[in-house]
Amino acid sequence: MTDSKKVVVVGAGWAGLGATYQLAKQGYDVTLLEAGSQTGGLVAGWKTEGGRSVEAGIHGFWYPYRNIFSLVKELELDPFTDWTRSAQYSPAGLEVESPIFQELPRLPSPLGTFAYTQFKRLPLSDRLSALPLMYAVVDFDNSDQAWQRYDGMTARELFRQYGVSERLYRESFEPMLLVGLFAPGEQCSAAAALGMLYYFILAHQADFDVVWCRGTVGEKIFKPWGDRIQNLSGKILYDQRVSDICVDEFDKVTAVTCGDEKFDADAVIFGVGISGIQKIVAGSKTLQKRREFRNLMNLGAIDVLAVRLWCDRKVNVPRPSNACFGFDKTTGWTFFDLNALHDEYTDETVSVIEVDFYHANQFLPLDNQEIIEIVQNYLTSCIPEFANAKIIDSSVIRLPRAVTHFAPGSYQHLLRAVTSFPNLYMSGDWVITNHGSWSQEKAYVTGLEAANLVIQQLSQGNMTQILPIEADEPHIQIARSLNQTLRNTVNSLLSGFLGLS
Repeated sequence: MTDSKKVVVVGAGWAGLGATYQLAKQGYDVTLLEAGSQTGGLVAGWKTEGGRSVEAGIHGFWYPYRNIFSLVKELELDPFTDWTRSAQYSPAGLEVESPIFQELPRLPSPLGTFAYTQFKRLPLSDRLSALPLMYAVVDFDNSDQAWQRYDGMTARELFRQYGVSERLYRESFEPMLLVGLFAPGEQCSAAAALGMLYYFILAHQADFDVVWCRGTVGEKIFKPWGDRIQNLSGKILYDQRVSDICVDEFDKVTAVTCGDEKFDADAVIFGVGISGIQKIVAGSKTLQKRREFRNLMNLGAIDVLAVRLWCDRKVNVPRPSNACFGFDKTTGWTFFDLNALHDEYTDETVSVIEVDFYHANQFLPLDNQEIIEIVQNYLTSCIPEFANAKIIDSSVIRLPRAVTHFAPGSYQHLLRAVTSFPNLYMSGDWVITNHGSWSQEKAYVTGLEAANLVIQQLSQGNMTQILPIEADEPHIQIARSLNQTLRNTVNSLLSGFLGLS
């Protein structure tokens, strides 16, 4: 339609593509600007000079990703593996094996998580030391008040305060933080730790179940998704690095500039990561005038290292996805059997292994050969058969400042979807939302939320349905209600006492 409202979306990851797709479906004249050469950002993959597929780390799709699973169904795609089992290793060998939780009789949360997970060495007494932590889980309801209560504390302080044993923390909770929030507990916000652990593990028994893309996410999801957007007349422009925005006398954004090129807009959505938005703010005279955007420079991001190895033989890897701890104090890592996960490697006679390191800053300065030797030694500690394998090809991808760092005290600097510019909206996995989701699902959901705000403001089209996370189980709802009543009563008594005094 010729009178369609113009919307510019910045960033072609989950958030930006989600917003663009929904607006294109509603008839908007929408332009998606991507600084890179393809959709997907860090989630997308590409080919090496030798034609081998690589990507910036493997991304899982967990049971609670209701909106992403709904999108994939709508796009009529079939990108995922079956639900997979996982394992956890330390330098001593196998430590934990996880079942497919949805296949087992459902127990009240979080009993199923602890009862069905197969701990090889961790004593029951240590596992039981986690019980007092349930109060914090109940108390943290993802509200703004809860974030403010817990964000100033480190995750390490939280677990110590609630009496979690040192061994349980070291062998269970810290590894979860290193691969879930990508940093050690003393560098993670307690609020973020509670939110992440509840969403992925503790809320419902099946939440830890996961599927994987049967190839790169870029090829299996983002490419056909981008094609659908363009079939709807949405425009996706690559190599467009945003330099500033233009505003009128009413503070409304009228255009986005990329160097000498200007894209007119009735509304704008940013859907970029922390590093991306910081680069935009650093170059934008307009955004620098607003404290909310200047404060984004206080946020941090974490280095990631993605290594892919081709071995000269088939190594028996019992589980397709594996998390590891205890090899480096501040670094978590995972390894994946791509022969079991990716279609193109199913019939290979050699093993193809992906190894991803999080909070990998100390590894990035090393040369590729040093990194490969470290990786093979670590793999051998987990599965001795790797010692006999020869590496015949490899890929090493360094990703500085690649993922959001939810550091203690960072909540005060995060942005919400609505900004001080009346028609500029934010989305991404670091943006504040009440939805409760995390990671890729959160990025996608915030893109949908931003699109709905545009639809609401410009009065064109229908709002997009966003699927909520599964409701808390009844006993958790009762506990949270009682806790909130008690908190309100105590606050009321304290207010009255202070008023009288």
